[in-house]
Amino acid sequence: MTSLKTTEWIGAPETRAVIAALEAAEAGSARFVGGCVRNALMGKPVDDIDIATRLEPEAGVAALEAAGIRAIPTGIEHGTITAVENSKPFEITTLRRDVETDGRRAVVAFTRDWAEDAARRDFRLNALYAEPDGTLHDPTGGGLEDAATGRVIFIGDADTRLREDYLRILRFYRFNAWYGAGIDPEGQAACARQKDGLHQIAVERIWKELRKLLAAPDPTEAVNAMAESGVLGLLLPECTTLDGLHDLRVSETLAGVGADPMLRLMALIDRSAPSVMAVSKRLRLSNAEADRLTMWAADNLPAIPGMTGAELRRTLYWHGKQAVVDRALTSGDNVRDHLFAIRAWKRPEFPVGGDDALAAGLEGPQIGKVLRALEEWWMEQDFQPEREELLSRMAKRS
Repeated sequence: MTSLKTTEWIGAPETRAVIAALEAAEAGSARFVGGCVRNALMGKPVDDIDIATRLEPEAGVAALEAAGIRAIPTGIEHGTITAVENSKPFEITTLRRDVETDGRRAVVAFTRDWAEDAARRDFRLNALYAEPDGTLHDPTGGGLEDAATGRVIFIGDADTRLREDYLRILRFYRFNAWYGAGIDPEGQAACARQKDGLHQIAVERIWKELRKLLAAPDPTEAVNAMAESGVLGLLLPECTTLDGLHDLRVSETLAGVGADPMLRLMALIDRSAPSVMAVSKRLRLSNAEADRLTMWAADNLPAIPGMTGAELRRTLYWHGKQAVVDRALTSGDNVRDHLFAIRAWKRPEFPVGGDDALAAGLEGPQIGKVLRALEEWWMEQDFQPEREELLSRMAKRS
């Protein structure tokens, strides 16, 4: 393919308006770049449209505003602005070259050379450009071939690219999970050599990349490669086997569930309180993510396979639907029938409360004690007793 001229997003009115504004300031100054070009070539959905331009940020803002298009200086110090046309955002970045790198962030200078801009990118398939009419440009000389064959190959020397930004190690595996048709041996070897550089990267950035990797339809091959290079052990020493991930992929297929990064993280680590605490702290998980891990690993959450319907309903009531689903899918057993029941389940509301206990004459600690005992009995009866029966039993305890 030599052109993307028939691609729907290129001809969209919003896209044409933004391109026209930039081209009005300088003809030939704007090209589509990166993910939108790559995904279009690989037959994958295009969600975000990135544009590279010779215009410096202030000139880009002026050109957009002159055309009545909103311009937001989202990262103007790094050369990036965002155009918003009819509620559709477009990220526009001035062509750049690296002046200095430290393994985390680059100091850049603006350039007018498309080849210089391409040379500072990570992979050949991410350094593809398309003119407004769809004409393709492949400055590195391998991007089009990589997009056609599903190869993720670093631009130039892989070790050099990684030392510029060690997060590219995880990007290598993430892009393989989403786009790759086999791990590039040279890239794999470079990641193994440079993996200790990940200690320089903020853990928030690491978890963000890892989440994206684990969200791929099937990240198994990429995770296997991470384990072989030592990268996985560096990030998750709690992962001693990949059997859990392989079993989860089978369960996902049988149960018809989609990719869930948190569930796949669970499948990679030991289900124990120390492991959960260590992973939550190391990756700086959000409170919601850490709580979900903790509930999944709870010692008092029983095994799901073999449960009767009543036992399953009691477990759902006590532990919550999310924890039960997580445990079921990571159990390594076929729990498809249980999942249907879990999804259909709605938590019943305990029919009595503190006001009823006070009205029955209960006081102080006795209130909580009696209510807990009543709720446990109600659960044992499969939530069938109604309010009147519970009030009657409460009255006998007052």
